[in-house]
Amino acid sequence: MLTGRESLLRVIGKRRRFLPNRQIVSASTSASTSAPTSASLVNYCLAKGRKRKLSQVTLLQLNFSRSKIKVNSISQADKQTEVIPTEPNRIISSDTFNNSNELDSSKEFVDNSHSISLRNNQLIRCTENLVANANATANDNFISPLFLPGIKEECLDDCDIWKVFIPTSIVGRRYGSREELVPESRIRLSRDPENVKDRNAIKVHYVDCEDDNMLGYIPRELAKYLSPLMDKFHLNFEGSITSLPKDLRAAVPIQIVCKNVELCDEIDSNNNQEFKSLWRDVLHVVELARTNPSGMTRYQHNLALLIQEVLKSNSHLFTNNEMSFLESYDSFPDDSKRLFARLYTRKGPWFRMSNISYPEIANNHQAIKELVEAGYLCSFPLPNKLEDNNLEEVLDVLNIDELREALRKCNHGTRKQDLINLLISLSKDGHCSELQSFVLATTGSCVKVSPLAESLIWRAERLFFLNGEQDLSAFLLVDLGIVKYPAYRCIISEQIFSVRSELLSYEEAIEISQVMVESLDENNSELVLGCIDKSVSSISISSKESKSSTCGSMSAFLSHFSASWVYSKAVLLGVSFFEREKRYIDAINLLKQLLNTFTCDRRRGYWSLRLSVDLEHLGRVDDSLQVAEDGLLDPWVRAGTRIALQRRVLRLGKPPRRWKIPSYSNSVKRKIFEVHIQGRPLNCKTGMKSVFYGEDGERCGVEQLALQYYAGEGGGWKGVHTESGIWLTIFGILMWDILFADVPNVFRTKFQTAPLDLETDSFYEARKSLIEALLDKIVNGMAEEILITGWESHVGTACRGVNWEKHSLADLRAAVKCIGGSCLASICRHLAQDYRSWSSGMPDLLVWRLHDCYSGEAKLVEVKGPRDRLSEQQLAWLLFLMDCGFNVEVCKSK
Repeated sequence: MLTGRESLLRVIGKRRRFLPNRQIVSASTSASTSAPTSASLVNYCLAKGRKRKLSQVTLLQLNFSRSKIKVNSISQADKQTEVIPTEPNRIISSDTFNNSNELDSSKEFVDNSHSISLRNNQLIRCTENLVANANATANDNFISPLFLPGIKEECLDDCDIWKVFIPTSIVGRRYGSREELVPESRIRLSRDPENVKDRNAIKVHYVDCEDDNMLGYIPRELAKYLSPLMDKFHLNFEGSITSLPKDLRAAVPIQIVCKNVELCDEIDSNNNQEFKSLWRDVLHVVELARTNPSGMTRYQHNLALLIQEVLKSNSHLFTNNEMSFLESYDSFPDDSKRLFARLYTRKGPWFRMSNISYPEIANNHQAIKELVEAGYLCSFPLPNKLEDNNLEEVLDVLNIDELREALRKCNHGTRKQDLINLLISLSKDGHCSELQSFVLATTGSCVKVSPLAESLIWRAERLFFLNGEQDLSAFLLVDLGIVKYPAYRCIISEQIFSVRSELLSYEEAIEISQVMVESLDENNSELVLGCIDKSVSSISISSKESKSSTCGSMSAFLSHFSASWVYSKAVLLGVSFFEREKRYIDAINLLKQLLNTFTCDRRRGYWSLRLSVDLEHLGRVDDSLQVAEDGLLDPWVRAGTRIALQRRVLRLGKPPRRWKIPSYSNSVKRKIFEVHIQGRPLNCKTGMKSVFYGEDGERCGVEQLALQYYAGEGGGWKGVHTESGIWLTIFGILMWDILFADVPNVFRTKFQTAPLDLETDSFYEARKSLIEALLDKIVNGMAEEILITGWESHVGTACRGVNWEKHSLADLRAAVKCIGGSCLASICRHLAQDYRSWSSGMPDLLVWRLHDCYSGEAKLVEVKGPRDRLSEQQLAWLLFLMDCGFNVEVCKSK
């Protein structure tokens, strides 16, 4: 795989089906390639780009919580800091589409490949018992009162507080026993404080069963307020199963009541107010569940919420027409809202009307008609004619049998895509005149999300999540308890995109990057070259307007949301493309452009290294040496790339080119202690991972073989194969309060696992006093105490680099104790100062042995198989650890 491709894919994120700036992309590629490139070529390249399929039942049928974020737009005149607590360019008129008479959904066909039926995928299985039953009469869905504004609390009479029967439900049945449920059976509640997904979890059991034999859980919205009542005030709850849902996966309706009311009289006055407040919150949740009974409506609220929040905080980035278009979603009937959210999250682009059927939508035909009239959906342009690009997309709706039938009509008789390509070719050549009429007759009316709606919702998602990897499913993961985000405050004092033109340029850069990646997948070199030329020219224009750099500003991390930053990634992919084609002169020109434009960027080390290597490929050894020497003078060249450049200078700079030996020569050539172990290899092929027989006779990798050696004859060490994992986990837990401290502009959405500036120099600079104060505590031996407190407070909460499941608290405590405060502080400072450069390449093994309850020793080991060698990044880490006083060694297997 070409270097830079994965990084660019992460920037692109969810691929778009429709590109508003398609003509701009086409024009730029036509002007910059040697062969003519028509708009149809661009369209063909983009035709296979598909929005990531989201067919989860749970996204559209489960409960979601309304966001706690309230981000207000910042006017140009108002520069005050605002503190927020957390926990295409035209309107498509209805005339563009067919009238309702053309939307004939009477035809019934079975489409195995693009049916709108529900799929039994992993996420469905994960949430099978959380799915609300649309036909159940129970009020089993809850929304936290904190998530819905405008709900007025009614005064509750104290004498009524203790007499409330609470209707709720049993969810999470997949986690419980397989006992048969019996209506009107007596149940009781018990706490589950060790649940890493939710510390407020409450289990449901039959009255006469042990705690281990549970039926499921209370919904988390209600458990949030019931759990402190059970923990602090020792209340017990019992109840009964009121009915059984028709769907075995659905939540089970129950009713509960407090059984030890007499304890209420014993509550002292200091706690009485807290007690009553919790009870009111419980009743508030129940009331909200009663007034919002349908779990099927949650997904439309999440989409509406996303749109509302984006328009509030980024209104200056939308035209009046675009804002009116997005705001119109909230005015749709429920059926139309639900149908659009359903279709938007599916693959598409075209959907047969005959196959659109959802239990929560009463009138599909009317909903489609309303969405078409509003411009959110569109149908075939004409009832009897399809354009070539639409023909290919609609052919994809046909199943394999229907495609074969079409070929038989054309007197031709393989894989589905092959059949589609053949049919398109025959249609263009005029050899299959009946194709269009057959396709229209077979599919019936079809609809798809309109380009305008797709473009604006995509933009709203991008502005809301600030990346291309998250979408509406992030709400789902939170609601299911699969992901729990940290608590922090959003302090916003400057906009990411100050003017609309900046956002449009950023979107265009992402579009061109998408075209480039898909062109590489299809081996379309002409279009790849056009994308490279467009990227280079855009970077040049940007550098003339203002030097693109990442230095000189505390908000420099926001430059990652600029068009020039996206284009720089596309250019780097272009460098890899040219190097693969051995077009080293072109690669050199691109690298020089990057180095001249981005003067304060930590990627400069890799760019300088590749420039030196490519110059050597051309036989320009003196130039290659000079580039390597200049790179070592650059403060942005760090970690492994710095070691790589030093090695090149030592290799290329021998007499007579250079007579003076560099000062770093002895440091780079330092010997690292090595141990050699003998294994019984199963394979000896170059390029394949080494596999051995372990001491227990089982197959294992070279790292497991080394752990067995250190546990035995190597000295009785205990350890883990971790690479960077355990270090990033320790760093995240120890630095938790600093990572999520109140720093302006680094938190802008509640769906973040780290501050935006973590991988920049700004992270350390903005928190230097806090970091150094913490490091002093670590040096003074308080690391284990901080680790335990952090673990107990935050276990299960998502944080960049922290893996709660792979590393136990016992192992982390032992590692921290044996490493020692001074060495551990050195690693934490190194990561805080340059997380991006040093968050990878750490030694494979961390082994330790305790001398007593208070002391021990640790060793870091890099393991290499028979055909492996140390990378520059690994060597950089080993040399740094040696300088810090760590015991390090390299273990080589034979």
